[in-house]
Amino acid sequence: MAKTKELSKDTRNKIVDLHQVGKTESAIGKQLGLKKSTVGAIIRKWKTYKTTDNLPRSGAPRKISPRGVKMITRTVSKNPRTTRGDLVNDLQRAGTKVTKPTISNTLRRQGLKSCSARRVPLLKPVHVQARLKFAREHLDDPDEDWENVIWSDETKIELFGKNSTRRVWRTKNAELHPKNTIPTVKHGGGNIMLWGCFSAKGPGRLIRVKERMNGAMYREILSENLLPSARALKMKRGWVFQHDNDPKHTARATKEWLRKKHFKVLEWPSQSPDLNPIENLWRELKVRVAQRQSQNITALEEICMEEWAKIPATVCENLV
Repeated sequence: MAKTKELSKDTRNKIVDLHQVGKTESAIGKQLGLKKSTVGAIIRKWKTYKTTDNLPRSGAPRKISPRGVKMITRTVSKNPRTTRGDLVNDLQRAGTKVTKPTISNTLRRQGLKSCSARRVPLLKPVHVQARLKFAREHLDDPDEDWENVIWSDETKIELFGKNSTRRVWRTKNAELHPKNTIPTVKHGGGNIMLWGCFSAKGPGRLIRVKERMNGAMYREILSENLLPSARALKMKRGWVFQHDNDPKHTARATKEWLRKKHFKVLEWPSQSPDLNPIENLWRELKVRVAQRQSQNITALEEICMEEWAKIPATVCENLV
């Protein structure tokens, strides 16, 4: 039998109003274009429950008892990596046979959803304390302070590597058409290492590091690129330089060089790449570069430089 269309709340209320002024069910049905049985059902419902609203429907009984729901909720709260298969087996041992979708639906009603686990830096207790100390010390810093920081880091960009996920619109059975594929080769086909910096005012310098970087090379990079970047970005007096705790950055010679140059350095907690907004800027660069599909290392370097220069200052400002 086809499902009938539900009456609007206004129509149901109108039926009750006409009934209260003394009209018969037949008369109300004719006036509103409804069956007498429909009108009668609305009136009986109103007499019984004093409302014309929809009442809660019982539906099919839950497959998992309240006790079972508590059990699986407690299990995933203790161990979020528990699989649906594990929970199905747990319930089956307790005498309840359910499917994996039932597990998902039940946990979703408890506010729990299956998600991909985030990849984060491995933090030891000392790292946790250092990050918390950093957060507390800078909790009330005004925006102007962060806008006067030059953020820096290194990154690697693969020639044919998975710098970013790409999606394509294609027809069925066209997945191997060259337009719909990303070429890959063993070991990524080569890569380039970059050092770059930026501030809220825009991108600073970006350079390719052609050899294995050591402390001396890092100091040379800073000598040739940090101050020119600060000048190009028109940083205010007293600007602050940020870099992470890589051994090349924290070497005694590097610290001494920065001190002699009178560069103010932001104290940085270890294992905290997620606190550095340049990581988001690298992502922006890699997405832009992937869209250009460079075919060799030379072209890759040129494209990186071009796309870095095109990144709007507003993107940098938003990240900071």
